[in-house]
Amino acid sequence: SPQIWQSALSTLNPNPTDSCPLYLNYATVAALPSRVSRHNSPSAAQFITRLVRNCLPGGVNRCIVMVCERSEVFASACALARAFPLFTHRSSASRRTEKKTVTVEFFLVGQNNGPIEVATLKCLASATEGVRLAARIVDTPCNEMNTDNFLEEIKKVGKDLGITPTIIRDEELKERGFGGIYGVGKAALHPPALVVLSHTPDGATQTIAWVGKGIVYDTGGLSIKGKTTMPGMKRDCGGAAAILGAFKATVKQGFKDNLHAVFCLAENAVGPRATRPDDIHVLYSGKTVEINNTDAEGRLILADGVAYACKDLGADIILDMATLTGAQGIATGKYHAAVLTNNEEWEKACVKAGRNCGDLVHPLVYCPELHFSEFTSAVADMKNSVADRDNTPSSCAGLFIASHIGFDWPGVWVHIDIAAPVHAGERATGYGVALLLSLFGGASEDPLLNMVSPLGCNGNSLPEDMERDSKRRRLV
Repeated sequence: SPQIWQSALSTLNPNPTDSCPLYLNYATVAALPSRVSRHNSPSAAQFITRLVRNCLPGGVNRCIVMVCERSEVFASACALARAFPLFTHRSSASRRTEKKTVTVEFFLVGQNNGPIEVATLKCLASATEGVRLAARIVDTPCNEMNTDNFLEEIKKVGKDLGITPTIIRDEELKERGFGGIYGVGKAALHPPALVVLSHTPDGATQTIAWVGKGIVYDTGGLSIKGKTTMPGMKRDCGGAAAILGAFKATVKQGFKDNLHAVFCLAENAVGPRATRPDDIHVLYSGKTVEINNTDAEGRLILADGVAYACKDLGADIILDMATLTGAQGIATGKYHAAVLTNNEEWEKACVKAGRNCGDLVHPLVYCPELHFSEFTSAVADMKNSVADRDNTPSSCAGLFIASHIGFDWPGVWVHIDIAAPVHAGERATGYGVALLLSLFGGASEDPLLNMVSPLGCNGNSLPEDMERDSKRRRLV
């Protein structure tokens, strides 16, 4: 009744959120923060996920009504998708006969608040599928999600989109000069691979490459991790998983430029064939690397990936995404990925895309002339790990990757370190899918992705200095 509804609303005092059960917990009304700080997303995406996980009443058929503005629909949908992970190996789940169904409805308020178009719903379905696909891969342990099975996931997406992947695998990597990927993955039972999905539409004016770190498990190699730091390393493929989910959704929604998804797949294992500290590898760029830490392996495989994107794919824009450094969580925290780029406009675009889609991003210092000397080697072009771990290690790790396309490369290079936001507690978040869809939305044929893109034609976003109505209640 209206009276119950009004009394429920009057009890809500979001700080930052609040909820109130209705009808003996049959329903719940929850309030999001009425305002957020400038480094957060106006959608308050992290709070949406948290509220739904904590407050959604039980039952087989459940319904969520999301009240928000049109500009926040995309971020809100992706945030809701994160609350429903696909992976589980609980025995009770396999015995359950009835499937759970969650219906999501959007109620638009504020400017431009008409009904949502069918095309928008289709875009939201593609995006949320991508988020949940990435999270499922990241949640799956390595006894299932080894390099062979990750390859099958890529093939499945390729088949869905009518694209045959390019696969360079095992000894062929060595023969063709991919010393980074081969060196990291050669000790594992399941061999390493470089895999590429390519979308090349007619009339494309530029070439974009997304390069993903797909370390399916990271023991640290011979520089082995300890018993408390190794659990959770099934998540070290988060960058490659995000790129797979985003590529599927992007191509489904129509993308006007050439887009290559480059997957660098390896398991950093311990064994007689493992790389030793002091070994020197020749990477695909032709540069030589003296290994001083086998646990700094992600940069080695990505160096090969970006060099391939530059030399073989002729990319104008190269973005690599990786769970690269534990230091990222210290530098930018649990919720904001770190961005390092040679281009100031793209740095700003990443931050803005993060606010538009809920996958938050914050910049790292880009200064190779001061920081790259950390990798100085007496016997090779560079070492793979820094001399001083107190000197912005997340920036330095990214610079190692950039050095393999060259600091004077005229194209745009963007590095996104997602080590911390790839998970929340023990669950994967599917981080990175929404960010890529938003960041490159300007090249999409989809109006919603155009709208959330910082580089889009419609420039839909509210002016940044526009005061948000602090009294407005936003409900989920």
